[in-house]
Amino acid sequence: MELRHLRYFVAVADALSFTAAAERLGVSQPPLSQQIRDLEAELGTPLFWRTSRSVALTPAGAAFLPRARAVLAQVEEAAAEARAVGAGRTGTLDLGLTGSILAGPLGRMIRLFGERYPGVLVRLHEMPPGEQPAALHAHRTDLGFLRHPPDDPSLRAVRAWPEAVGVALPAGHRLASHAEIALSDLAGEAFVSLRLRDSRFATHLHEACLAAGFAPRMVQQVVESASLVSLVAAGLGVALVPDSVGALPRPGIVYRPLAAPAPVADVFALYRAPASAVTENFLALMRDGLAPCDAAA
Repeated sequence: MELRHLRYFVAVADALSFTAAAERLGVSQPPLSQQIRDLEAELGTPLFWRTSRSVALTPAGAAFLPRARAVLAQVEEAAAEARAVGAGRTGTLDLGLTGSILAGPLGRMIRLFGERYPGVLVRLHEMPPGEQPAALHAHRTDLGFLRHPPDDPSLRAVRAWPEAVGVALPAGHRLASHAEIALSDLAGEAFVSLRLRDSRFATHLHEACLAAGFAPRMVQQVVESASLVSLVAAGLGVALVPDSVGALPRPGIVYRPLAAPAPVADVFALYRAPASAVTENFLALMRDGLAPCDAAA
């Protein structure tokens, strides 16, 4: 028994006419009649009473009809679901990120994505940048968001949005009155920093200090950028932080931009290739909304 047998049977049962059913199906009547006879032979019972003037369902046909309709409906539902998944209109999207990333445009992009694709469940997974490649390889996440992506040829990176770096100072700091601060002006300061072993971005900032002519004096290292401002507010040191973090209101903190040349805090979207349709849809929305530039992973 094949699906066409069920479709032909339901068409004849609806029309109670082989001629009308054939026209509706776009087939000639003899093959249609043969398919119904084949179905009846397989079932071992007639499904229709036929006369020269009328067609009617037998009791067996009447009993078979709702089951045939249900099977066809389930097949169509399964096909619609497969098409939706294939087009990325339904499913799940798992995003790996650090909490500070949400201070930028990502939250808005998640909201816009949810409005455009309400059938997709977006799940956020906070994790250090160093754990994100492993999460992608293990299929625990579909997209990772981090600064300074790893050199991994099996992953792709797209710049999600550009971001500058500034300096967070305790209120009353000697440089707080400056409109902008040269990185070299921070020589000799106590620094609170992201943990170097966990963050390529922290390494980038450390190397920028070395290029400016000094080795930063690290007094504390933490995992999250948001934790840095708390330490700065407590007067433990200064911190180089992305604009999105520095822009968050915090008592006891003064945020100033860095004078050029300065390090950057561009955020990258990292993903496996080939990407799923859901992932591709998010990347497309991100490109439309943020006009990023492609970058090699």
